[in-house]
Amino acid sequence: MAFINVNNNESIESALRRFKRKVISEEIIKDLKKHAHFIPPGQKAKLKSVNARKRNRRRFRQQRPMGNNSPRPGYNSGR
Repeated sequence: MAFINVNNNESIESALRRFKRKVISEEIIKDLKKHAHFIPPGQKAKLKSVNARKRNRRRFRQQRPMGNNSPRPGYNSGR
């Protein structure tokens, strides 16, 4: 649970801004969405593997140099 103390000379807008930042940093909304409905164990495992594939794809895309114009191995360009 996110708590903030509002100071005497602090405006409501700045206190609300601090509260929103704290909620985001504690990932309260993400956790609420995750537990919003029941996910069967089989579907949960599928989601886990799909997210792992996405994460690995992003990681390898960042590692690979972008200026590489050589053809991929096993790729026939003109035949």
